[in-house]
Amino acid sequence: MKSIFDYIAGIFKGVWSLLKGMTITGKYFIRLDKIVTQKYPENRKKLQMYDRFKGELVMPHDANNFHKCNGCGICEMNCPNGSIEVISDKIITSEGKSKRIIGTHIYHLSMCTFCGLCVKSCPSNALAFSQEFEHAVFDRNKLTKVLNNPGSSLVKDLAE
Repeated sequence: MKSIFDYIAGIFKGVWSLLKGMTITGKYFIRLDKIVTQKYPENRKKLQMYDRFKGELVMPHDANNFHKCNGCGICEMNCPNGSIEVISDKIITSEGKSKRIIGTHIYHLSMCTFCGLCVKSCPSNALAFSQEFEHAVFDRNKLTKVLNNPGSSLVKDLAE
């Protein structure tokens, strides 16, 4: 059983916690030099996202349409809800060895939880998050994207 002392101590603890929270809120209310809230969409042209922002998943390509994805499928295995599909093909090299290359890298944005496990687990650093965040569409099929560009291939130094 609780005593009356515990009851009164609980009330003081609650009031102290409330005052502490209101002090922090009051500091932000009075301090107008650093505005935390951005007024979107009015500031769309000068809107800046933070570096750690996780937008849409992309596969960066260089100017020669090369990417770093070797089609290993680790990102697909580590995705908790199956929003990544790696369809790889096997080719025979000039030496007669069988080699796996990426055919299609499919990303289902509508299923993605932006956990970042695919980016963290990629051994070749082939995936990254972009700063794109506006994805409102009327058709969910438009949220399924192919990440590798048509005609793209693996970077030369990684291919050998």
